[in-house]
Amino acid sequence: MDVQDTHGWMTKYLNEVTDIFQKLPGSSILLRYIQSSYQNDPVRSGIELFLCLFAVRYLLARAYSPQKKSYVALSEEEIDELVEEWTPEPLVAPQDAFEEAENEKRPVIVGATGPRCKLSNGRTVTNLASYNFYNFVANETLKEKATQTLRTYGVGPCGPPGFYGTQDVHLKTEADIAAHIGAPACIVYAQAFSTISSVIPAFSKRGDIIVADRAANYAIRKGIQISRSTVRWYDHNDVEDMERVLARVVKEQAKKPLTRRFIVTEGLFEDVGDVVDLPKIIELKLRYKFRLVLDETWSFGVLGRTGRGLTEHQNVDAAEVDMIVGSLAGPLCAGGGFCVGSDEIVEHQRISAAAYTFSAALPAMLATTASETILMLQTTPDILVQSRENIKSMWTQLDPRSDWVVCTSAPENPMMLLVLKPEVVASKKLSIEDQEHIMQDVVDETLANGVLITRLKSMPRGGSTKETVWEPQPALKVCVTTGLTKKEIERAGITIRHAITKVMKQRK
Repeated sequence: MDVQDTHGWMTKYLNEVTDIFQKLPGSSILLRYIQSSYQNDPVRSGIELFLCLFAVRYLLARAYSPQKKSYVALSEEEIDELVEEWTPEPLVAPQDAFEEAENEKRPVIVGATGPRCKLSNGRTVTNLASYNFYNFVANETLKEKATQTLRTYGVGPCGPPGFYGTQDVHLKTEADIAAHIGAPACIVYAQAFSTISSVIPAFSKRGDIIVADRAANYAIRKGIQISRSTVRWYDHNDVEDMERVLARVVKEQAKKPLTRRFIVTEGLFEDVGDVVDLPKIIELKLRYKFRLVLDETWSFGVLGRTGRGLTEHQNVDAAEVDMIVGSLAGPLCAGGGFCVGSDEIVEHQRISAAAYTFSAALPAMLATTASETILMLQTTPDILVQSRENIKSMWTQLDPRSDWVVCTSAPENPMMLLVLKPEVVASKKLSIEDQEHIMQDVVDETLANGVLITRLKSMPRGGSTKETVWEPQPALKVCVTTGLTKKEIERAGITIRHAITKVMKQRK
């Protein structure tokens, strides 16, 4: 091919490229800009071309040089020496003498858990240490429904809810919970503990602000920790201190970029047993423009005429609470947890809540059980009436008659927490460790007399050195059930009271 043929081929090729380029939308505008720019200022055209090429090279270049070593080279002998010296940290702290003794004496239940259960040593005891408040465990209708669901759906869905794990029973349970509470929508999680610890970080991120009660349970604290939000604590169940903290947060953020702000509290506190003043909290959250996350893990199925929780108990519209989180385990004898709120809040969790997105869905058998127990609370509110009568019977045997302990739980709470009176702690100069030993001795003495109770066991709370860490007072935990008659409850209460008196008199 001579020079003339080459020139002709190149001219033809350039003409074809020009025709194709001119067919592109906006090509004529670009051509006019380049021509005018080159004629008026050719230097600028050269600089623009250089910058374009530099940007392309920068985007295609590696983030680091593969030849450059960013680590210290070690010999084989040095590597072996470091491996021999390395000692992994234990996954759990070693047990102390008190924990070892407790584990050796821990009772083991054989068979089903009920109001009266059989231990591995052959004894039958009155069980006041389980959350079987309404004796749903022994309900034959629930057993039959659970068995039918198990035969129809199998043991578990074996997949996350968003990936073939959702079944029709899950949708029915969500609809039943939303209708029962009076909320627009509901989402069901597979585990109660991970519900609140996933809901919080799904909405609150780094830079956002959370105002929380110092007595919040361990699951709430894990959710706050995962969110990496800025947290401001207020004194337990103190609305005046809460208002002070809210006002301070609003003042601090007045000249800063707008952030999301949340109030996080329990309805019925797990480590104290008392109830929050929900109307007052709603008033404060509206005044200071915060969102409210209410954990009703222990109040749903317990408070209210039909067990709807704190909103029914204190005559508050559920729509005034941004997010209500609850448990389907415990009082309902099922499993999993839930969060109710607006449609937007629920749908956001389906793609943002870690426990919903990455965990297998709730077994269909447990979803059906939850729906059935909610229906039973709605249709037979006498269950709740009987429960409160039994609670009252237990109260009359313990709180006013005992010289040593006082009950910190709300009068409607079937999980009664008994702590030593302040004057007893002061007169005997009891430390937290001393009180724990006393409570365990009472548990052992009560079991020896045929009544099974337990004591409050809370997880370590930690905290920064700048703040005072709130620690719950050691307490006895007595779970009242409708599976026992009033006379049986009274006898159990007398046994517990006598055990407390015996242990305290033996301690000098």
